[in-house]
Amino acid sequence: MTEGDEVATMNTVNDQERAHVAAGTAAIAAGVVVRDVTELTDLEAVYRLFDGIWRPSPDNPPVTTQMLRALSKAGNYVSGAFDGPALVGACVGFLGAPVGHVLHSHIAGVASGALGRHVGFALKLHQRAWAMARGIGEVEWTYDPLVARNAYFNITKLGALPSEYLANFYGDMTDDINGGDDTDRILIRWDLGSAAVVEACAGRPRPGDVEAELARGAVVALGRTSHGWPVPGSTEGETLLVAVPRDVEALRSIDPGAAKEWRVAVREVLGAALAGGGRVTGFDRAGWYVVTNGEGTS
Repeated sequence: MTEGDEVATMNTVNDQERAHVAAGTAAIAAGVVVRDVTELTDLEAVYRLFDGIWRPSPDNPPVTTQMLRALSKAGNYVSGAFDGPALVGACVGFLGAPVGHVLHSHIAGVASGALGRHVGFALKLHQRAWAMARGIGEVEWTYDPLVARNAYFNITKLGALPSEYLANFYGDMTDDINGGDDTDRILIRWDLGSAAVVEACAGRPRPGDVEAELARGAVVALGRTSHGWPVPGSTEGETLLVAVPRDVEALRSIDPGAAKEWRVAVREVLGAALAGGGRVTGFDRAGWYVVTNGEGTS
């Protein structure tokens, strides 16, 4: 082993240790213990937790106990966040491509009674430490681009970045969360060792700032009317701002038509921007994607 190899190995070990410490700090702050789940009774609890969150049709659960058992046995990622004996959150992932380098995080959820405690953050930091300990440098997952709180969590709180827009990725899903809407998804990638991710996991995120972006010359590619409907703007600029509904889950219940208008509008604007080489660089808590336009002109 050369001196350079020794330094690289030491840096890797240090990165893994820092990830472990960050995960432990997040778990303590959330008041939970996050650990791998392998026992059948715990796997059944994970199934019941997800079933209670999504409330799917009986023939289409998001996971089954048997699938979780197989994933865990095969060395994939199944974790739970426990408040005493009670399971209050869980996360499931499986190895992706290229093998040994990417973990695909399939599903994560937190019980309603534990919302607001940052249990989801603790789960993701545990997942990051788990992956890094196995030499995995990237985690990917999908999320609904219309759900502003998830976009903020993924992009700002975790420092992950969208890479691809996937139209109606899962087909029809009639559970309580998706409500029969088209299942458009963003594929997001989490570069576990990047400076932005390290800072975010240490509690120092870099939130998007739509007002600052406007002052620097950003253009509104998709905005909102005073009544909360989408309104197309301009895509001629180096930086684009793309709005989403403030609460699309509530909107699906009170005005399904408006929710579908948002789905189409965001697909046409954000989807086209990503397909054209644009990059999402931030998300403002007020519900705006900040996009560097791949085809923009100032």
